[in-house]
Amino acid sequence: MMLEKLKLPDDLKNLSYSQLKDLSQEIRELIITVTSENGGHVGPNLGVVELTISILRNFNPPKDKIIWDVSHQTYVYKILTDRLERFHTLRKYKGISGFANIFESPYDAWGAGHAGTALSAALGFAKAKDFTNENYNVVCVIGDATLTVGMTLEAMNNAGTLGVDLITILNDNGWSIDKNVGIVAHILSKVQVNPLYNTLKDRIYRLLPEKGKYWSSKLEDVVKTIVQDPAALFEFFGFRYIGPIDGHNIKVLDEVISKAKDLKGPVLIHVITQKGRGFNPALADPETFHGLGPFDKVDGKSKKKRDLPTYSSVFGDTVLEIARRDPKVIGITAAMPKGTGLSKLRDNLKSQYFDVGIAEQHAVTFAAGLARAGAKPFVAIYSTFLQRAYDSIIHDVALQRLPVRFFLDRGGLVGDDGPTHHGVFDLSYLRCIPNCVVASPKDGDELRDLIYTAWLYENGPIFIRYPRGSVPKPLSGKSPKVIPIGNWEVLKEGEDVLLLAVGYFVHPILEISEALKDYGINPWVVNARFIKPLDEELLETLIPRIGYIFTFEDNVLKGGFGSGILEFLADRNLLNGKKIHRFGIPDRFIPHGDKGKLLMELGLDNESLIRSILRVLNLRVQP
Repeated sequence: MMLEKLKLPDDLKNLSYSQLKDLSQEIRELIITVTSENGGHVGPNLGVVELTISILRNFNPPKDKIIWDVSHQTYVYKILTDRLERFHTLRKYKGISGFANIFESPYDAWGAGHAGTALSAALGFAKAKDFTNENYNVVCVIGDATLTVGMTLEAMNNAGTLGVDLITILNDNGWSIDKNVGIVAHILSKVQVNPLYNTLKDRIYRLLPEKGKYWSSKLEDVVKTIVQDPAALFEFFGFRYIGPIDGHNIKVLDEVISKAKDLKGPVLIHVITQKGRGFNPALADPETFHGLGPFDKVDGKSKKKRDLPTYSSVFGDTVLEIARRDPKVIGITAAMPKGTGLSKLRDNLKSQYFDVGIAEQHAVTFAAGLARAGAKPFVAIYSTFLQRAYDSIIHDVALQRLPVRFFLDRGGLVGDDGPTHHGVFDLSYLRCIPNCVVASPKDGDELRDLIYTAWLYENGPIFIRYPRGSVPKPLSGKSPKVIPIGNWEVLKEGEDVLLLAVGYFVHPILEISEALKDYGINPWVVNARFIKPLDEELLETLIPRIGYIFTFEDNVLKGGFGSGILEFLADRNLLNGKKIHRFGIPDRFIPHGDKGKLLMELGLDNESLIRSILRVLNLRVQP
């Protein structure tokens, strides 16, 4: 392997373009091999091989600051900097991250897992030089989907007034996770299929002498108008636009980037790349190969066989079922139609479906406007991404008590994507908002029940959160029923010990309750499916006869469900010496890795929970 013989990244500068072509192929093969075993963001990384090589040939990180938006496309960068030997551990427990991580390597100037943060951060790096007297280049790599993020447009607006030296590379492949949406994507798509701009521009520059630069500039403006080039958009914000150029031609990339380094002020290089380049299954299905689990490296088919439906698919089927009955039901996603399950609504009732791009804040307020006008919005956003719209939830939805139905996919630990994607804060950040209902189903049937409940609920916003992956048991096939708001479910009656479980933990706690029988313990088991409001009537009935209370949630303990139980007991003077123990996510960011291993590390797997419960009850674990 050429990779193993190189001193990286320095030797990249000494290779011929023929050698770099061979190296690019070798890198692609390595990425396909590792991700076929570990899963990951396949398509985005296969598309940036040549671009990453050119960046490292023209800049010198870690002195120069290379800032990647989202950073899910940094596999090539990791391979070519200081992580080649560890690349096989990608996304594995205690291995390297699937995203840029400032704690992992000095080459990672900026860590991120959400879109739209890079340009703002890059401006900070570029402006900081005025205060630190350091000399370095700042390069910001964004995707075309980044331009749907409001924060990116805010940064572009600021960049023009700051006037700092900054090179922004727009990696344009026409996709975010699904096909890009919005007017910016429409503008960019025109230039991809219209070679007229570069043809005319090149001829103008060849015809005019050096002294004719003024007229060259004016004629270039005419060319931009003729072909509706996106340069006008970026130059309006104060960026010097260069492109579009072939993002898979390292020689052209080198020429353009080397010249851009000499320009003053903000520069934007528009690079056209192909998502999934070099792997036919990824080219044929860019949406699936944006990010997926282990797959067969020959045909691209998933290695993970599912016997049970996922929560996302149950949600998608149920929303379509309801939308067919009610034309006022509107599905809204922020660039995640397939991941959330709303692609089923898109493919069958397109007029009742909206993808707003990576714009969660807009999605929430858009839904609020729909609700205020009498529609019934169903907003499906991953738990970790809904954090980006927190102000809109409070100010635009909850304050006005609007009946927006929120569905938070990937609640709890998500595993390999790590701390930027774990959905472990939602119960805490939602519990404190007035006028809200917050619920979490124990399985697929209860998810269907809660979706129907949300459909008919009109007294304010309702949030339903559920985990990543398959439901714990097959669907019953029964018709969904409406669950009274705040009503819990007693799954098992017992004595003295009360186990209150939320969502994902309900079925494991039922298993644990059976194991506790071997120790003479007969606990109550309650499915606390509503986190807000609590089932106060049931609690007031049970608490006087209970000595030990245990709560279980896949959310941070700070401000979560267990905190709500403590607050309830304290407010009603029901503590009275009772033993209360809360299980959940501790006050730290949880790394990436297999979910089962993370649960073991946190003491939240079944065996660890049994030991902890017995310890509280002053009982020994049987050998």
